[in-house]
Amino acid sequence: MVTKDELDKLVELYETPSFIKDDPVQFIHRFKDKKDIELAGFIASLLAYGNRKQFIKKLDELMGIAQNKPLDFILNFEPKMLGDFNYRFGKPNDFISIFNTLKELYKTDAGLEELFRLGHKKGEIFNTTVEYFYKRAGKNVGQGFYHMIPNPKNGGAMKRMCMFLRWMIRKSPVDMGIWDFMKPSELYIPLDVHVARVSRQMGLLTRNSNDFKAVIELTENLKKFNPQDPIKYDFAIFGYGINQNTKQSLQNKKHHVNMELLLSSWS
Repeated sequence: MVTKDELDKLVELYETPSFIKDDPVQFIHRFKDKKDIELAGFIASLLAYGNRKQFIKKLDELMGIAQNKPLDFILNFEPKMLGDFNYRFGKPNDFISIFNTLKELYKTDAGLEELFRLGHKKGEIFNTTVEYFYKRAGKNVGQGFYHMIPNPKNGGAMKRMCMFLRWMIRKSPVDMGIWDFMKPSELYIPLDVHVARVSRQMGLLTRNSNDFKAVIELTENLKKFNPQDPIKYDFAIFGYGINQNTKQSLQNKKHHVNMELLLSSWS
C-alpha cells in the first residue's frame, strides 16, 4: 500500500498552479467576482466528462456565448442565446432547462452557495441541489440533463459534483475556496475510472464498482493520512496516473517505431 510520505510528495509535485491550464478548474480562475466564479465552476463541472481536450474546447465555446460574464449571462438568459449548442449527451433543451433553473435561483435566491448550504445543513447536500433542478426540469429534457445532473439516489459516484465542491471549499494553489459553510474534511473525492484504477493500484481502494460506496471507502482511507484535508490527495492520485499513462504512451510509440524499422529491414 502507498504510504503517506509517498502521497504527500506527489501532492507537492502536482498541486501547483501549472495544474490549472489543462484542467476544467481553469474556468473558475478567469473570474474575480464570487458569483461569476461559482457559476463558471458549476457550468464547467456539467460538461467535464469524456475527452478532456474536447470538453474544454466546448466550455471555451460556451463561455464565449456567455461573453465571459457568467452571472450576467444567467440573469439575462434566453434560449435563443444558445443556438444549437450541444455536447455529447447534452442537447440544447437540456442546457436551456439548467440555465433557466439557474436564472430562477439567482433572481429569487442567493444562488448556488445558499442551495448547497441548505443541503449541507439538512445532511443531503447532493439531494437538495438535484431535487431543485429536477422539480424545474423542462418537459423536453433528455438523457443529457440527467447525465449532467445525476440522481444521487442511483448510487453513482457523483464525480463532477464532488469536484465542483472541491473547487468551492478547498483553498489551495488550484482550488478557490470561496465557500465556508463546510470544512474540507467533509468533502468526498471526485471518483472516475482513472482515479479508481490508480487507487486500487496504490492499495487505497478494494471495492470493484466505481460507485458512491467506493467514494466513501477511498475518502475514509485518505482521511487516515490527513483527517483535515483528505481530498488534497486527489491531485496525487490523478497526477500519478496521468504520468503513468504518458510514460506508457511514449513506450508504445517507441515500440511502434522500432517495429516499423524492423519490418522495413525485412522488406
